Amino acid sequence: MNKNSMRLRGLIRKESLQIIRDPSSIGIAFFLPVLLLLLFGYGVSLDAREVGIALVVEQPGPEASSLISGFRHSEYFKPRVMLSIQEAEQAMMAREVDGIIWLRANFARELHSGRSAPVAVILNGVDANKARLISGYVSGVWMQWLSRTSAEMGRPLHIPIKIEQRIWYNPAVRSRNYLVPGLIAVIMTLIGAMLTSMVVAREWERGTMEALLVTPVRIEEILIGKIVPYFILGMGGMLLSVIMAVFLFHVPLHGSLPALTFASALFMLTCIAMGLLISTAAGTQFVAGQVAIVVTFLPAFILSGFIFDIGSMPVVIRWVTHLVPATYFVAIVQTIFLAGDVWPIFFINCGWLVVMAAVFFVIIRKKSHKRLRV
Repeated sequence: MNKNSMRLRGLIRKESLQIIRDPSSIGIAFFLPVLLLLLFGYGVSLDAREVGIALVVEQPGPEASSLISGFRHSEYFKPRVMLSIQEAEQAMMAREVDGIIWLRANFARELHSGRSAPVAVILNGVDANKARLISGYVSGVWMQWLSRTSAEMGRPLHIPIKIEQRIWYNPAVRSRNYLVPGLIAVIMTLIGAMLTSMVVAREWERGTMEALLVTPVRIEEILIGKIVPYFILGMGGMLLSVIMAVFLFHVPLHGSLPALTFASALFMLTCIAMGLLISTAAGTQFVAGQVAIVVTFLPAFILSGFIFDIGSMPVVIRWVTHLVPATYFVAIVQTIFLAGDVWPIFFINCGWLVVMAAVFFVIIRKKSHKRLRV
């Protein structure tokens, strides 16, 4: 074993021991992913289930009862029958229900006459996304009831367009299948960027960097000695997240594990490069941590497509998302989990991660010198 290898091995061992002796590093790498996955897997959902809805029937009858039965047997609604529209409106103002289905007194008469039966649907639009979901669910119950009623009355249901709906990649339409893979990108950003953003600043604060600079090691060896332990730590956190996603939350993994591992390694190197760049430029751990939150974590959470659709953002913000490495990894990991190995998406996004990692490492090398700060 030559001297270069021995020095590099010693630096890696030194940084590894520092990680082991620092409980916060282990906590961020393994405890925080478990906490975030449990929180988002069980506590956060973009689906609407058991929606409180008021049913107002001015003139009870077989037709109205049949329609009300459709809402009662739907998994999406938790209906409450109310005697008047005024009572229902008060319940919605008090946030006891999120919508009102109002069948007026002439509902059955207009239905049998062949004219449009008056049904009023009033929704709470404070949460616009939830209101759109409820509207779609109401339309589904309404169309099912129309088809069933037309068959019972012996006359066809004349609809000019017949939609045959198929949902690819996430047929159960579970938001968990969409959120959990994207959360892996946020977790890896936390591990890679947050932890490494403080390693160099910590060395300067504790006075150990001066001792390290006077040793016969090259600056490249110092950087590699810091990268390798955190890379292994980050990949361990990724593996734990994938295991929880597949076996605890039952998110399907249609793609290959080698492809996911390769993309994760690229993204982890990019996050570590961002963290080292922040750590090299920052003077203290506090500053480095604050900058890392603003520059890496928040963009990964908000602008990566993890929760909010990038296509719905303004043009300027969509351009900004191209500067967020998590945007490319979220596209990769969601595709691998839900659709499989779609190689055009995989290679294009991996290519951008390679470019970003290379740019960050070049900047880090130019800003890193073996000399004391003044």
